[in-house]
Amino acid sequence: MKATLFGWIERRVSPPSPKTATSPYRAAALIALLAQLLFSYRLTVPTKLMFDEVHYVPAARMLIALSGPRNIEHPLLAKEIIAGGILLLGDNSLGWRFFSTLAGTATVLGVFAIVWLMLGRVRPAVFGALFALFNFTVFVQARIAMLDGFMAAFTLLGVASLLWAMRAETSRGAWGRWILGSVLLGLAVAAKWIAAPFVAYAAIGFVVVRLAEAQRTGRSVYAALNAQPARGRHRHWPGMAAIPAILMLGVVSIATYFATFAPAFFYTIEPLTWRTLLPFQLTMYGQQTQVLPSHTYQSRWWSWPLMLRPIWYLYERTDGAQRGVLMIGNLAILWGGLVAIAACLYRGVRARDLRLLAAAGLWIGSYVVWIVIPKSLGFFYYYYLPSIFLCVALAVALDRFRRGRQWDMAVLGAAVALFAVFYPILSGVPLWGPKAFRVWTWFPSWV
Repeated sequence: MKATLFGWIERRVSPPSPKTATSPYRAAALIALLAQLLFSYRLTVPTKLMFDEVHYVPAARMLIALSGPRNIEHPLLAKEIIAGGILLLGDNSLGWRFFSTLAGTATVLGVFAIVWLMLGRVRPAVFGALFALFNFTVFVQARIAMLDGFMAAFTLLGVASLLWAMRAETSRGAWGRWILGSVLLGLAVAAKWIAAPFVAYAAIGFVVVRLAEAQRTGRSVYAALNAQPARGRHRHWPGMAAIPAILMLGVVSIATYFATFAPAFFYTIEPLTWRTLLPFQLTMYGQQTQVLPSHTYQSRWWSWPLMLRPIWYLYERTDGAQRGVLMIGNLAILWGGLVAIAACLYRGVRARDLRLLAAAGLWIGSYVVWIVIPKSLGFFYYYYLPSIFLCVALAVALDRFRRGRQWDMAVLGAAVALFAVFYPILSGVPLWGPKAFRVWTWFPSWV
């Protein structure tokens, strides 16, 4: 099976001749199909709520009934999507989790799009997407009704849309894609607040790219930040000036965020009003920053890249068998990705290569926020978004530094092999007994 998979990959991503260039859309469609099938297989097991589904599924039910606020520490969008699954497919494990599989597939495609837009090559884009697909974190979050999967999907697609705007041929195209990216980032924040820094990162990225372009072409700072320079046109985001672009980004993303609170205005108990909408954000912040009691699976932010303390989302006898679902990272990607981050930073600084710096910066930006926010407890699943951006950095680094050697295939082979080994405790398949977990808990802190 492994040989067949690698053969398919090699046919998809081998350097093509000009006459047989691989279409990114065809490759993306095939990867999306593979991801959706993998995420959907045996999705309904376990049939009971597991881990934080006990918070978000009841909150989705209350949204359907419009009976009143619940789980107020988080915005509404992700719970609204879970509610949509319940309305569409029933109040059961399929209804709770179906849209999470779509979010997982969108996340994989988001990685593909980001790498392709950064490098303009299909091969590294395919490998980045496959790294995400076989990264345990994406697989597990695509099969559970939690907020993080939706937040990550909208964040990845938002970043991809803003990069797509960079490549636009016309001002109209650039503005349309920029607005789309602003909407998607607003939706990401509406799923979970941790995506909010990416709105600021997008504004900073616009300015940095324009200034770098101005330095390369000998233009002034004023020309760099204006819509149309005196000579020629901007290579990136043509026809867009910095201040209107940043204002549009902020206004559209904020408006999108607040629009997702519309159902709360119709609660039968404690409905929101225009007067209470903003103060309610402070209530949410208070809930987010409250001091919580210690938890069995809590961990510190510095331990997440090292994979010291995963989380058992499920380990019990259910649906007629002993089953387990462990939220853990694929070591080939988590640890290999750290090497890729270091390589991208080192080479990016020395060569002033913004693509390498951006690949590392996406991971840094998504991770550093956990160091500064005032959370009393931390958990490995907070590392979900950074673990996805490791796939971007890994694909970019392998493409830039492999020098003709098939290092990308070797890393993917290791990732797929580990995925096959850990699959039983990623997917909740029947295990042979209560002590079966010992096969996969390679370190004492993983128990």
